[in-house]
Amino acid sequence: MGLFFDVLSTINNPNQQGSVAQLESITNSVQQVMVSRGIQPSQMQNVMSIVGNMLRPALKQQQSTLDGNQLQNLIDQVVDPKLDTFALQSLLSPQLQQQIVEAVSQQTGLSPNVIQAALPTLTSAVLSLLNMGSTKSGTLGSNSLLSTFLDSDSNTDMGDVLKFANRFLNPYPTLHNS
Repeated sequence: MGLFFDVLSTINNPNQQGSVAQLESITNSVQQVMVSRGIQPSQMQNVMSIVGNMLRPALKQQQSTLDGNQLQNLIDQVVDPKLDTFALQSLLSPQLQQQIVEAVSQQTGLSPNVIQAALPTLTSAVLSLLNMGSTKSGTLGSNSLLSTFLDSDSNTDMGDVLKFANRFLNPYPTLHNS
């Protein structure tokens, strides 16, 4: 839950990119994947946890070879819908993408084809969340969310971050008649 509090801090910090609208956009894109691919909410939470845990080492490796600005630029490209596929392949090798698909499939029971089709959107959602910590143009500083994510142990769970984001954005879920 710690990373989610950091997400909220970016929303409240005028020098950082984070906004409620951005958080809504991220959660909506995950919701759309869930609905269009027939993924249950509990499965999606597990999927996001696995994707986040497998992205962390890839980002750490990129961090070791790139300076902070270059890594931030790469993340900016991945979250840009026009550059999504090319930048995603720059960040995640086809082998790593396949490892993610296999791990998610084994742990959730979802079809590898479903996961493969959803992976670009889900990866972009994780990186968009992390990108909320980047500074606005003309403001000095580093991406606090990315730093926290990369410096944290495996207890930073993207599934939990999205679960709390949904609760934050929808504090009073609608009741359906049975």
